[in-house]
Amino acid sequence: MKILYAIQGTGNGHISRAREIVPLLQQYGQLDLLVSGTQAEVTLAQPLKYKFHGFSFVFGTNGGVDKWATYKIMDLPQLWRDMHSLPLKEYDLIINDFEPVSAWACRLQKMPSVSLSHQCAFVSPKTPRPGKWNYGEWLLKYYSPTTHHIGFHFERYDDFIHTPVIRSEIRNLQTSNLGHYTVYLPAYDDKKLAKYLNETNVQWHIFSKRQKTVSQIGNVQIFPVNNEGFNSSLASCEGLLTGGGFEGPAEALFLQKKLMMIPMQGQYEQQCNALAASKLGVPVIQAIDDSFVARINHWIKEDNKVWVDFPDETAQIVDNMVKRFAR
Repeated sequence: MKILYAIQGTGNGHISRAREIVPLLQQYGQLDLLVSGTQAEVTLAQPLKYKFHGFSFVFGTNGGVDKWATYKIMDLPQLWRDMHSLPLKEYDLIINDFEPVSAWACRLQKMPSVSLSHQCAFVSPKTPRPGKWNYGEWLLKYYSPTTHHIGFHFERYDDFIHTPVIRSEIRNLQTSNLGHYTVYLPAYDDKKLAKYLNETNVQWHIFSKRQKTVSQIGNVQIFPVNNEGFNSSLASCEGLLTGGGFEGPAEALFLQKKLMMIPMQGQYEQQCNALAASKLGVPVIQAIDDSFVARINHWIKEDNKVWVDFPDETAQIVDNMVKRFAR
């Protein structure tokens, strides 16, 4: 059997999940890997068959997307060429984690494909959403369209939605509590964050997409993003302060760490994730403003851990997918 697994490379969550799924897929035959996107620091151990520029957004420094930087890295002619370059008919199974090049190539070549992603959970109207419809629904539907769906979310909102894939390296971590708090907020400026966090009386570990070396500002240490360092900090922290992503919050909840989320402004999926997490009891802040320090200090004092059940079902999900959808 020949399998293509296409993975989104904007942010680190998609590739982090793929690190768990790739070894499972390799048990079923020849596996080719495709990554598109330009904003991930985490990498796969296995070589890539295809690496495309894709269609990514760039994190800003004030809580949202840097629209101008995102526009500058767009290359629609290259996207069109890449979509037409894939020899999809040689594959028995095409799996997609919110990756647009292969998804649209499948549409053009009339090939079936399977979403194995968090984003495809939004195919279900039962998945939590804030307020009324907006363009974010359109983006989730058409950014990476596929014919079949296997979704992941904090809860099983529908029959095709599973609880999160928690990587073995996270499941096997020895946890402790050294009292510090871990921070991953790539859409905010590190120095701005440090200024506010220095008004608290606890230690902070900020993991930064912009930092190349370790630095310290008062009670805040700033580290370059790397998988091992982040995992170590998370395993030994009191809590995680992070954005409205999915994999990072899911791992913190699994490790029974306190969690607070600040979803990116204007990013619909993150707003949806934050709403779903808030229904579990996770505190959510919509912006870093004059009330931020007071809310952070309140969170530090409160013992508001959320208890979840994320069983290890990844191998069974992959096995069912291969048996059901492979040609």
